[in-house]
Amino acid sequence: SPVTDGLFTGKKMTNCTTLPGFILQGFSVIPEVQTFSATIFLFIYVFSVLGNISIIIAVNLDSHLHTPMYFFLKHLSLIDMCSTSTTLPRALFAALAGSEVISLPGCAAQLFVFVFCGATECFIITIMAYDRCLAIYQPLTYGATMTQQLCCTLVCVAWVCGLLFSSFHTANTFTLSFCDPTVEHFFCDIPPLLRLACTDPQNHETAGFLVSGCVIMSCFALTILSYIRILVTVAHIRSAQGRQKALSTCSSHLITVVLFYGTGSSAYMRPANGFSPLQGRLAAIFYSILTPTLNPIIYSMRNRDMKAALRKLFCIHGP
Repeated sequence: SPVTDGLFTGKKMTNCTTLPGFILQGFSVIPEVQTFSATIFLFIYVFSVLGNISIIIAVNLDSHLHTPMYFFLKHLSLIDMCSTSTTLPRALFAALAGSEVISLPGCAAQLFVFVFCGATECFIITIMAYDRCLAIYQPLTYGATMTQQLCCTLVCVAWVCGLLFSSFHTANTFTLSFCDPTVEHFFCDIPPLLRLACTDPQNHETAGFLVSGCVIMSCFALTILSYIRILVTVAHIRSAQGRQKALSTCSSHLITVVLFYGTGSSAYMRPANGFSPLQGRLAAIFYSILTPTLNPIIYSMRNRDMKAALRKLFCIHGP
């Protein structure tokens, strides 16, 4: 476009100069596909925001949902809404208005907020697994253990850890010098940015991989241990109805865990030189758009209390 032509040459630079910003290629390099994709994702974004806001409002207004599980779910919905709002509006504006340029500070800010949301969601999902473990393994002391003060403390720890994690990755990425302004993605993400570095980003990539691996694998291990404890406890429940009731409180969270780790690992657990623009876009659609959009559906469709709260919120009288 004329705007990008005025700022960049559009060709890969051979010398390392300070770039004023980047050019986001968007959902596709084909204009027709770009417009069609933007239209679809606009509807998905509106649906995602409405779904997550509905969960937050329902939990706040319905006294039956003032429990630790829904308290954590409210924060998960808030993080999901922030995550999609960090990437999609900018990408939609670029696709529909033809404004592909994003400034260097804007790109850094987008990366920071997106990584912060992803890391905080990882911590909150781990906390939710611990919460379900206590509820099933120690039901008699659960209320005394999982107090409101403990819930608030755990959420604050998740947010602070997310900030630290995101600060590291943002600094680790943007201390590199970039020689090409064209980001083959629809938002500023770590793998496509590392490919634009003037020098070999292996040290930065290794440092990021080690930090991410330690944090993500620790959270994943704690989540797995929580579910092992849950399964062992459920196995000792004699009645089939009791086992089904115990497992039903975990089913929605388990689906969220599979979606989160399954889609995220496909994008971040691979070297930057193995990054494929097409695969990167497809993976990003799943972990940055579809997963945050599906979470409200998962928790509302498989939970009677949540369905009742949403019916009350929208004045829908069910049978």
